[in-house]
Amino acid sequence: MKILATTNAPFEFEAPEGVEVVSIDEDQPIPAEHLDADGAIVQGWTSPAVTQLAREATHLRWVQTLAAGPDGVLAANFPAQVTITNGRGLHNLTVAETALTLALTGIRQVPEMLTAQREQRWEHDAYGAWRTLRPEGRLGSVIDTNVLVWGFGAIGQQIARNFTAMHAHVKGVANSAGERAGFQVFTDADLPTLLPETDILIMVLPSSADTRHALSAERIALLPNHAWVVNVGRGVTVDQDALVAALNAGELGGAALDVTDPEPYPVDGPLWSTPNTIVFPHVAGGVAYGSNELFNDNLARLRAGETLRNVVAR
Repeated sequence: MKILATTNAPFEFEAPEGVEVVSIDEDQPIPAEHLDADGAIVQGWTSPAVTQLAREATHLRWVQTLAAGPDGVLAANFPAQVTITNGRGLHNLTVAETALTLALTGIRQVPEMLTAQREQRWEHDAYGAWRTLRPEGRLGSVIDTNVLVWGFGAIGQQIARNFTAMHAHVKGVANSAGERAGFQVFTDADLPTLLPETDILIMVLPSSADTRHALSAERIALLPNHAWVVNVGRGVTVDQDALVAALNAGELGGAALDVTDPEPYPVDGPLWSTPNTIVFPHVAGGVAYGSNELFNDNLARLRAGETLRNVVAR
């Protein structure tokens, strides 16, 4: 059995005996002699290698993507006989860590402080974050804030735990209401009531036809002027033009984005110069914790003809 594994992805894979692992670069063509592979482990976005696999790897039975959101791999249009499994569960801790980092970086005015440091200015009295939780109508701390996590799967629940540890009050939004992981969860229908009370909105939505511009201009307008928007889901879930307009008008406290639309974000895009905006280059996932166990379990299941874990419905 032959498995192709991308070399430029943050994961561990120690294949069992009897399995040949061939390293590939997703940005380069796959040599013809390796297109007889039975499976492939890839990053999670559309790439030349993924597209080639979908078109030319006729023996392929399984594609494992590291990403929890498989939209990039699905876009390659693999034939029906290829089982696609995602990386659900591998990035819970790192994405949640990034969400908290982004929120704290913006709210605690870290960019302004770094600028002052570079200019060798001691601006002790300039930063209201150190004096009060709500200086001059803005947020100065995560403590005692109302946090709304929109997209309350495993990653969203870990985000909720992280912010709760920072003494925030957390609610979730998902497809169904109720209680999940000890948190009160609402649906999209409740957003007109929830958004005006939200200090920090964290987006963890996947990319789909239903979630495109889920955070619309109308919903952005419902947020308080001091609110921060943090997006660690997918860039297309936010109406970026409306977000930029609200930030420029001072109608939002700020935005901290690990994802944009499109990606990579163009050099002439407005987000780079929009006030109170932080842009990360889609790095929230980081290391795929637990990847070796998931990959080997799925590999064993494939060899035994059993149902794989994290199968993506198509």
